[in-house]
Amino acid sequence: MNTYRIYENVTLGEGTVVEDFSLVGVAPRGAQEGELPTTIGERAVIRSHTVIYAGNVIGRNFQTGNKVNIRESNRIGDNVSIGTLSVVEHHVDIGNNVRIHTQVFIPEFSVLEDGCWIGPNVVLTNAKYPLSPGVKDSLVGPVVRRNAKIGANATLLPGVVIGEGALVGAGAVVVRDVPAGAVVVGNPARVIRHVSDLPYSNDLVSQGH
Repeated sequence: MNTYRIYENVTLGEGTVVEDFSLVGVAPRGAQEGELPTTIGERAVIRSHTVIYAGNVIGRNFQTGNKVNIRESNRIGDNVSIGTLSVVEHHVDIGNNVRIHTQVFIPEFSVLEDGCWIGPNVVLTNAKYPLSPGVKDSLVGPVVRRNAKIGANATLLPGVVIGEGALVGAGAVVVRDVPAGAVVVGNPARVIRHVSDLPYSNDLVSQGH
């Protein structure tokens, strides 16, 4: 007897594993069961107590930790990992080879490009003035460009753009755009150096980052 549930109009790729107490294809508010197609590519691992809403298109080799919540209508690429207790809201665009660690919050309309790395307890935000009149009509999530890295416990304010290959230090509060390749730290985050100055920068170049 299965202890998980796969709802109507869900396509799971070959070799996909769904662990106990997971729900895949849950209809969001305002939709009927099976109305929105859900597709997950081959060799996914959906770990226990994960909830994936309907309308998601997810690539190959997808993995979740335990108790992950993924809302509806997201696009998620190949080789993406989302850690335990993380939440991805709706209408989020996640590229290929993205790593999202434990207890991360990704709000609506965020963009995570290929190869970016999101550390544990990172919070992205999308409402400049929460609970203000018309706020839901002006939500804008952060954009994390290719191969950028966001350190543990960092906070990204609505609409900021983290440039390609940039590094946001642990605990930083990012209130403005970060240039490509910059290293930023602090509250508010400020540029302190370039990633080429870091001791591992030559290793990154040799790996094609």
